[in-house]
Amino acid sequence: MSQQEAVIKNKVVKSGLVTLDLQKWYSGWDVASFDLKDYLHMELVLREKEFRKALEQHDWMQYAGKILAVYCSTDAIVASWAYMLVATHAYGHAEETVFGKPEVVAFERFRKGLDAEDWSIYAGKRVLLKGCSDVEVPPSAYLYATQKLLPYVERLMYGEACSFVPVYRISPKS
Repeated sequence: MSQQEAVIKNKVVKSGLVTLDLQKWYSGWDVASFDLKDYLHMELVLREKEFRKALEQHDWMQYAGKILAVYCSTDAIVASWAYMLVATHAYGHAEETVFGKPEVVAFERFRKGLDAEDWSIYAGKRVLLKGCSDVEVPPSAYLYATQKLLPYVERLMYGEACSFVPVYRISPKS
């Protein structure tokens, strides 16, 4: 075997494949939960007087520097003013207060980063959304990134360069 034949060719580099790792938009946020279920009578009814008193006695300092995810995990109908009261008490303590479960908060944080991206740089490219990351990237972030990429990319794939799933390809013009 000659030395020229022994050179290993990197097919991934030659393919023009652009790998995009969504974890680059993860900024290490700390999310705390506030479930209104814990403040409902029999997990069904919110009693205003008791709720206000419980909020006044609650330790809001525990949310310092955190994103507070506010939600109700039961099927109770909770008036909007209840969420407003939680936001009022969390103000000045939590870094941010968001309606929804912690996974919704994670998507919202990814969404903010994805919205700031210039997606036109992927025009006509073959893009691979990296599947394995050091942090958990929610499926909602992959869905949102796909929506952002579709107007631009020639091809879109998911996974790793050595093993990917084709997701989208521009149909050849006839």
